[in-house]
Amino acid sequence: MSETAPEKAVSLRDSLYLNRELSWIEFNRRVLQEAQNQNAPLLERVKFLSIFSSNLDEFFMIRVSGLREQIAAGVTQRTPDGMTPAEQLDAVRAALLPLLDEQTRVLTDDLIPKLAGQGIRLLNYDELTPAQRAALRTYYEREIFPVLTPLAFDAAHPFPRISNLSLNLAVLINDPEYGERFARVKVPSNLARLIPLHELAPLTRAQDGSAPFPYKSMAFVWIEQVIAANLADLFVGMEIMAAYPFRIIRDTDIEIQEDEADDLLLTIEQGIRQRRFGNCVRLEIGAGMPDRVRHTLLEKLQLDSGAVYASSGPLGLSSLMELHSLDRPGLKDRPFPAAVPSIFSSESDIFSAIRRQDILLHHPYDSFTPVVDLIRTASEDPNVLAIKMTLYRVGSRSPIVDALMEAGENGKHVAVLVELKARFDEENNIVWARALERSGVHVVYGVLGLKTHCKLALIVRRERDGIHRYVHLGTGNYNATTARIYTDLGLMTCREDIASDVSDVFNFLTGFSNPKTYRKLGVAPVSLRETIRDLIRNEIKYGKDGHLIFKVNALLDPAMIEDLYKASQAGVRVDLIVRGICCIRPGLPGVSETIRVISIVGRFLEHSRIYYARNNGDEQVYLSSADLMQRNLDRRVEALFPVEDPALKTVVRQQILDLCLADTVKARQLNSDGSYTWVKPDADHPPLDSQHSLRYNRTPLGAF
Repeated sequence: MSETAPEKAVSLRDSLYLNRELSWIEFNRRVLQEAQNQNAPLLERVKFLSIFSSNLDEFFMIRVSGLREQIAAGVTQRTPDGMTPAEQLDAVRAALLPLLDEQTRVLTDDLIPKLAGQGIRLLNYDELTPAQRAALRTYYEREIFPVLTPLAFDAAHPFPRISNLSLNLAVLINDPEYGERFARVKVPSNLARLIPLHELAPLTRAQDGSAPFPYKSMAFVWIEQVIAANLADLFVGMEIMAAYPFRIIRDTDIEIQEDEADDLLLTIEQGIRQRRFGNCVRLEIGAGMPDRVRHTLLEKLQLDSGAVYASSGPLGLSSLMELHSLDRPGLKDRPFPAAVPSIFSSESDIFSAIRRQDILLHHPYDSFTPVVDLIRTASEDPNVLAIKMTLYRVGSRSPIVDALMEAGENGKHVAVLVELKARFDEENNIVWARALERSGVHVVYGVLGLKTHCKLALIVRRERDGIHRYVHLGTGNYNATTARIYTDLGLMTCREDIASDVSDVFNFLTGFSNPKTYRKLGVAPVSLRETIRDLIRNEIKYGKDGHLIFKVNALLDPAMIEDLYKASQAGVRVDLIVRGICCIRPGLPGVSETIRVISIVGRFLEHSRIYYARNNGDEQVYLSSADLMQRNLDRRVEALFPVEDPALKTVVRQQILDLCLADTVKARQLNSDGSYTWVKPDADHPPLDSQHSLRYNRTPLGAF
């Protein structure tokens, strides 16, 4: 054990805390960089541009709306980095304006020309031939016009309610009797944003491209331009002077006063309906909109000019995801087969495999099928007495839920915690909750005042030597779809101490039990925070021989940041792999010199949470559903669980953590000023893409 340096008093007020909102913007900048990656398949780049846009929508709906609410309430309290809500809002706008201009340039100057070079054209209406316009006119009359509803605005017609995320046209009309008038036409969100022109009319040689393609050339037209060109049908007898696109984003954060709600399910449903018409927080407009139209919208939406974001390109680019569904495999990432650990085929059934050894699954490199098989097998096995699970985001088509419903119909005791407050997934979860109840499943909706975010499954089975419990603990959701695109870890075990802890968690979730200690698990809000802090404090004892590696989605918690600063001051090497928001400042002399932070943004969304401590050679490895955020540590039910099998510890350390830390293709390193720079390979080593290496160069789990 080495000597530890005396601790320097750490105050986050001393510019030691990066602003949360600006850190998030830096994360989304990294997403935009993936759209700019010239080495990536073209439609994957389009996908990342769509994700950048949808991420930004959610940022305004949740974070910017919160800042505006604080300002309206007169809040002047400063964040740990020293900024008031008003200062943060100004800083957010200053950071976003150049980034949004870059988004438009990526689309118009880079992606659209390259798509055209591959026979996929995004055309403006004024580029079309008379024959193509005639074909679109027929399409408009048949598919679009019946859905449209023009809403006038004058003394007899109040300003229309405009729903969240809606794309609209502000239409100026010259009325022969009353002069200039204003109307709004909503672009239907349930129709394709990009109309496939190639299915309606022949393309010209220029639109076809100059080179032959193995696939049929395609051309698409923006639906709002087609509507704008045919507005006369909606305003008969009027002169259409102009039409200007605009889009609004509203506050969608649902506040639920649970202790005042007799029926939580009903409260959630009401909140979803209200979400469409929360306070407006952002107005997107086309750059050509005249001031008088802009001012009218601002006045009626009760916004200030700081909420206006003008774009010279199309609005609402999340719709570009429609292109990713095109049948052009050569323009997408090559699919790869997910592995199934060999232990499942070498044992007679999945329970025998788990009895033989702990099993660690690393999705999407390992198939999610064993997780589904575990629940499905349990639902059919006559020896299984009970199944208990937590469900947070399960997706629209869920084989897990199907298996749970089958178990309920088979007469097994099935208890499921469905978290109705999974943001933007509430409606889907309501549907599943009711379906489960109809199948005889006991459904509960969580603990008063806490969101249940842990990922746990418990199976109780009668065997020859008595009752045994099998558990699955995960870092990600029981969602077969996202398991193909999120990196997550799941542990299957029948260790009695871990199973007993999981039983205690379910008794807490479904009843009145409230344990204060657990055998192996760290459970928020009871003990998870202290378990992680103990890892840090213990490593401080070893000074320069200490090593911590944390892989999380976000690092915001001030107390955790202070502890990590103290570890660095003691000489502990601290490696942090933080995909998104990170508020710690690495590399500050005397404070964080031994702290390194990288972020990996690549083909898969890095989602697993891993907490590693060297512990003087007796390595400790924990996996968790929790990030280092106050909400996860103090206001949610989360689980932190140990990896105890020595071979699996080695897998986590070498095949995940070490590999991520060696990434020189997709990794960016956080600088002390909050900016990120690409990690470059040195002259002695070839470039290393950790996700690519995990797909093709790893040792399959379960092979030992």
